[in-house]
Amino acid sequence: MRRRGAEKVFESGIVVVDAESASWLNPLGDTGVRRYVALARLHEMLLRVARYEAYQRGPVVRISGPELDDIAVQAADDAMVALLSKLATFRGESRFTSWAYRFVVLEVKNKIGRNVWRSRLDALDTEEWDRLPADRAIDPLSQAIQRELISAVRRAVDETLTEHQRRVFVAIVVHGTPLDTVVSESGSNRNAIYKTVFDARRKIRAFLTVNGYLEG
Repeated sequence: MRRRGAEKVFESGIVVVDAESASWLNPLGDTGVRRYVALARLHEMLLRVARYEAYQRGPVVRISGPELDDIAVQAADDAMVALLSKLATFRGESRFTSWAYRFVVLEVKNKIGRNVWRSRLDALDTEEWDRLPADRAIDPLSQAIQRELISAVRRAVDETLTEHQRRVFVAIVVHGTPLDTVVSESGSNRNAIYKTVFDARRKIRAFLTVNGYLEG
């Protein structure tokens, strides 16, 4: 049986929470200096959790140093804004700290994911494209032909695709990013990403056909 704790009044009625949770909720719902101190305490806690989560995940995706700390700070800031906007929805089903942790963990996960996706998409240098035919060419002539085709595809990507189509196409086709990762980090859905890739391929094929690389 859950131990009865303090009572907190919300718009929808009285909710029973544990004493520790009440020690957070009451000053956050107050005004003046008491609320200011509570906000500073909350941000300190969220930042501590954000840094822990970021430094756990950072090495896996090769992010470190000031960049990783900046992600943690942004995650703590955004988590705090999101938490405060939903403070009235807290119903005491878990401790307030556990409830708060979920906000900051989600922000860290999303920001690191977006950072990785964006950095991979922005790294469209010649070397990245030149690696595409390397595994397929079995002789110098074939390699030369494939490099020429890859160069044409790159031109098609740069000249015919929208920014969104370009990012999605490069992420999935060039970098091999899993579809679900692109869906998650772009905030879109699977059908929309499928359509984006389909439209991008159609434009690229039309470009290659017009320029004589493919038959009509």
